[in-house]
Amino acid sequence: MLFGILGETRAWHDDGAEVPLGGPARRALLALLLVRPGEVVSADRLAEEIDPAAELSAHSVQSQVSRLRAALGPAAPIERAGAGYRIAVADDAVDAGRFERLTDRGRAALRDGDAHRAAALLQEALGLWRGPALAEVAGTETARAAAVRLEELRLGALEDRFEAALRLGEHRTAVAELRELVGRHPLRERPAALLMRALAAQGGQAEALVVFEETRRHLADELGADPSPELAALHRELLDTGTTPAIAAPPAQLTSFVGRAEDAAETAELLRAARLVTLVGPGGVGKTRLAIEIAARSATDTGAGEVCFVELAPLRDGAAPAQALLGALGLRESGLHLDGSRTPVDRLIAALSDRLLLVVLDNCEHLVDETAELAARLLAACPRLRILATSREPLGIIGESLQQVGPLDEDAAARLFTDRAAAVRRGPTADPALVRRICAAVDGLPLAIELTAARLRTLEIHDLAERLDDRLAIAARGARTADQRHRTLRSVVAWGWELLSEPERQAARRFAVLAGGATAEAAAQVCDTDAETLESLADKSFLQAARGRYRMLETIRAYAAEQLAEAGEQEAAERAHTRYVRQLLRTADPHLRRAEQLDWLPVLAAEHDNVLTALRRTIAAGGVETALELLASASTYLWIRGTAASVAPDAAALLAAIDARSAAARPVPAGGPVAPGTEPPAGLGEEYAVCTLLAAPGSTGIPVWQQHRAAAERALATAWSGDRSGRYPAALLVWMMRNAGQAGLQERQSAFELVTSQRDCPEPWARSVARYVAGFGALGTGDQEAAESAFAQAGEGFDALGDRWGAALVLDLLAGLAGGRGDRARAIALTERALALTEELGALEDAADLLVNRGDRLAADDLPAAGADYARAAELAVRAGSADGLGAALRGQADLALAAGDPAEAERLYTEALERIDPHWIKALGNLVRTLAGLARVAEANGDRAAARTHYRRAAESAAAVGPSASAVLRVLGLPDALVEAVSRA
Repeated sequence: MLFGILGETRAWHDDGAEVPLGGPARRALLALLLVRPGEVVSADRLAEEIDPAAELSAHSVQSQVSRLRAALGPAAPIERAGAGYRIAVADDAVDAGRFERLTDRGRAALRDGDAHRAAALLQEALGLWRGPALAEVAGTETARAAAVRLEELRLGALEDRFEAALRLGEHRTAVAELRELVGRHPLRERPAALLMRALAAQGGQAEALVVFEETRRHLADELGADPSPELAALHRELLDTGTTPAIAAPPAQLTSFVGRAEDAAETAELLRAARLVTLVGPGGVGKTRLAIEIAARSATDTGAGEVCFVELAPLRDGAAPAQALLGALGLRESGLHLDGSRTPVDRLIAALSDRLLLVVLDNCEHLVDETAELAARLLAACPRLRILATSREPLGIIGESLQQVGPLDEDAAARLFTDRAAAVRRGPTADPALVRRICAAVDGLPLAIELTAARLRTLEIHDLAERLDDRLAIAARGARTADQRHRTLRSVVAWGWELLSEPERQAARRFAVLAGGATAEAAAQVCDTDAETLESLADKSFLQAARGRYRMLETIRAYAAEQLAEAGEQEAAERAHTRYVRQLLRTADPHLRRAEQLDWLPVLAAEHDNVLTALRRTIAAGGVETALELLASASTYLWIRGTAASVAPDAAALLAAIDARSAAARPVPAGGPVAPGTEPPAGLGEEYAVCTLLAAPGSTGIPVWQQHRAAAERALATAWSGDRSGRYPAALLVWMMRNAGQAGLQERQSAFELVTSQRDCPEPWARSVARYVAGFGALGTGDQEAAESAFAQAGEGFDALGDRWGAALVLDLLAGLAGGRGDRARAIALTERALALTEELGALEDAADLLVNRGDRLAADDLPAAGADYARAAELAVRAGSADGLGAALRGQADLALAAGDPAEAERLYTEALERIDPHWIKALGNLVRTLAGLARVAEANGDRAAARTHYRRAAESAAAVGPSASAVLRVLGLPDALVEAVSRA
C-alpha cells in the first residue's frame, strides 16, 4: 500500500485503487501518523492536533483509529503502543519518504557532475507533490513544523533541478519558472543567483543586474542584511563581463569557401608583418568573401586578438567612416549626459590606443580619401591595431601593403560552379568540360559564377551554356583586362536580370534604395512586393539573406539602381523608402521613453543606415519639412543610443537651408543688407528646435547653436506652453543639458524656467524631466532637502514609465546627495542600481563614471574594493573611448596612492588625469576639482606651499563656475567635506 501526504492525504492499494478514508478527522489522523512512519504518537497529541479546541476525547480518538484500521486493512497495520499509536509502514511507502530519497540521490548526482541524471531524479521527486504538504493538519504545531521542513526540502529540490537545467544549457526554458520562484521567495538568494546566471547566459546581463539590485533591496528592507558573499561575487562577475560591448563580427556565410585557400593563407601571413593590407581588385572578384574568411580564422593567424567587421558600402559620399567603426565596435559617440566635445576619431583613438584588434574595412572605394585619413590616424596612434581593407583602388597611404585579388583559376572556378550548382539542383555531375567553358566565359569571376550557377534551377546546363555564349560573345573576345572583366560581370548581371520575372525585376530595382539591407517586412513594403518574390531573388543570388535581413551586393545594387532610373521609378521608390523610415521612427519614438525601449533600440540601430540615407536624400532634394520630421522623430533614439553626432552635419545643412529660405522670403531693405533672423517652417517649430539641438553636439557646434538658439527657444516654448504638450519631450532634457554647457547665465536661467514649467504638464516623461531639472535649481541655492525631493519625484516618474535613461541620471544624483550627507551605504546601493541601468543601455562611459563614484565611496573603509572599481572604470573608459572617464579613474587611483603614502606615484597619476579631463564639461567638474586638490595635497606633502596654494586656487576657480553654492554642488559630486573646505578657503 502507498500513502500520500504531499497534498491531500490519500492512500492506494497495490493495484492503484484508492482507499476510501472517510471524513477529515480520519485523514488528519492518518497524516499525523505518516509524518514519521513507525514512530509512536501519543493519543493526547493526536486529539490535540486533530481538534485544537480540545473537544475530542481519548475514546473518540480510539474510535477514529478503529475506523481507519478497517479502511486500510492488514496491509497497513496501526498498532497500539503504550499511550499512543503508530503505523507500521516503510518510509518508501509514503510519498514524502520517496521524495526525500530521490532528492538525496539527485543532489548526489549533481555533486558528481551528472546533470542529466540529477535532472531526471529531481524531476521525479518534484512530481510527487500534489499540493501543500499535510493539507488537513498544516495549521497544528506538529504538522506545521513538518510541513515547513518538507516545503524547505521542496524548495531545495527545485533549486537543484534548476541548477541541473543550467548545467545542461537549458537557460531559456528556466527563466520564466525562476522568475516566478524569485517572485514567491524574494528573500531567498539561491533562486536569485540561478535567475541571474540564466539571464546572463542568454545575453541578459543587464536584466541579471536588475535582479541582484531587487534582491539586495528586499534583503535590506526586510532583514536589514546585505547579500551573501556568493551573490555579491556573482554580481561583480556580471559587472565585469556584462559591460563589454559586442563587436560586429564578420557576416555569417551560408555557402562554402571555395578556391581561395592559398590567397587566404598568404594574406594572413602578410598581416603578421604589415599593419595595413588592402585587398584590391574589380567588383565581383571576391574581395569581401576573402576578407571574411581571413577574419573568421583564428585571431592568432593574423596576429590580432579580436576582429571587427565594418561595412562601408551603405555609407554615401561625404559620410564619416569613423562613425561606422564606432558603431561596429559597439561604442557610443557620447554618454547619457550627451557630452559631444570629443570627435568620433578622438573616441576611437582613446578606445583602441592599446587594444589588440583587426579591423576589416569592407568596400572602401567610394570613400577612399575619408577611409585613408581615418586609417592613417588610427594606425599612427594605436600601435596594436591592424587593418584589412577591401577596395577597387589602393588607399594610398604610407605603410599600405597591397594584395591583388584576381579571378579564380580554372580548377577553382569549376569547383565553385559545381558547389553552387549542387545547391540548387540535385542530379548527376555536369560535364567537366562544359563547366570549365562556362567559367571561362565569365572570366572566373566568383560573383558571375554564382549568378550563372543559380540559373540551373530553371535551365539545363547545355541550354545555359549556349545562352551565356550568345550573351558574352562580344565581351569574351580580347585580353582579360580589368575593364574587360567589368564588362563581363555586367553582362552576366544583365543576363540574369533579363531572366527574372517582371515582379522580381521591380522588387530588385526598388531594393537599390535600401541602405544596409532590410527585414523582409521592410523590403516588402518599400519594394511593393511579397515574401515569395524576395525569397526567389535570394534563390537566384540577387539578394543575400542572413541574420533576419536581406542585403544586396554592391555590384548588383549599382546595376539595379541604373535600372530603377531607366524605368522612371526612382522617385516613387525613394518616396516609399522615406515613408517607411518616417513611419518606423514615429512608431518607435514613444516606446523609447518607456519600458519597451530595450526592444526598440536594436530595431532602430539595425535601420540606422536607412535612416541616414532617407534623411540625406531628403535634404539634398530640398525637402525641408520632411527632413525636419525625420530628424525630430529620430532624435530620442539618437540621444539615448549616443549617436546624435552622426547627424550633426545634416542638421547644420538643414538649418542653412532654412536660413536661406527665410532670407529669400524677407524683403530686401533699400540700399541695405538682408535683415537677419530665422523663421521655422509653419507648424514645425518644435522640429526646428530639435534640429538646432542635433546640430550642436559639443564645442564643434557652438557657432550654429549661438546663431539659432533664440529662435529655437521661442519655438520650443510655444510647443510646450500652458497645458499644451509638445511632440518630442526628450528635447526638453537635451535643451537643459545644452544650455548648461553652451550658454551664458541669462540663457541658462531662461532654459531652466522653460523646462521646470512642465512640472504639471500632461506628458508624464516631460513632468519627470521638469522635476529633475528643478532639483538642480534647489541644489544651486543650497537647499539639498528640496533637491532630493525633486530628484526622487523625477525618479519615481521615470521608474513608473520604465525609462532607463532618465532613471539612471536621477539615481546618480540621488547617490551623490546620499554620499554628501554621509550615508555611504545608500549612495553605493543607488550607484549600483544606476550601473545596472546604464549597462542595459550600453553606456560604457557612464558605467565607468559610476564605478569611479562607487570607488570614491568605498575608499572610506574598503581600499581594495575601491581600487578594483577604479581599475575596472579605467578599462571601461578605454573601451568606450572616454578620455574624461579614464581621467576620473586615474584620479581615483591617485587618491589611493596618496593614501598609501606614495606622493610620487600620486603626482604622476594626477598629472595624467588632468591631461584627460575636459575643464569645460560640467559633469567632469568634480573630478577636475579633486585632481587639482590632489595635486595641492601632494605639494603639501612635499613641503611646497606655493605650489599647493596655486593648485587650490585653480580648484576654487573651477568650482566657482557653478555659482554661489559651489560647496553644495561639490559635495554632491563626491568631494569629501575636508576637500570642499580646503577649496573654499582658497
